[in-house]
Amino acid sequence: MYRVTVSTTFTATHAVTVQGVDETPHHHEWKAEVVLEGASLDEDGLLIDFLEVERNLKSVIEPLDGSNLNEIDTLGGANPSAEHVALYVGREMKKLVQKPARIQSVTITEAPNCQATYEL
Repeated sequence: MYRVTVSTTFTATHAVTVQGVDETPHHHEWKAEVVLEGASLDEDGLLIDFLEVERNLKSVIEPLDGSNLNEIDTLGGANPSAEHVALYVGREMKKLVQKPARIQSVTITEAPNCQATYEL
C-alpha cells in the first residue's frame, strides 16, 4: 500500500457551541492534512501527482480561508468544530480524487496539540 500526504494552512474564525454554550469567536491558523492511499502506481510511478492534490485541496479550502466559519454556508450549518471541518474537507476531496488513489483520512489542526481526524 502506498500513502501520499499533502497539507495546507488557512486562517478562519469560529465559535463552537459546547454543551449549549457558545464560545467567544476566536481566530486560528488551521492546518488541513489529507492522506491518500492506493495499492498501485500509475505509468509514471506515482500514486497521484502532488500538484494535483495541492490544487484540489486549495479549491476545497478556499471558501473557509479568511472566513468566520459560523457565518458561511460551506459547513451546512453544522457546529464549526475541527471535526466538522475535517468531514467537509474529506467529502469534498473524495469528489476530486481519481483512482487508483483514494482519500484515507483528513486531519485538521485547530491549534497546537489539538487535532481532529476523519477517516473515509
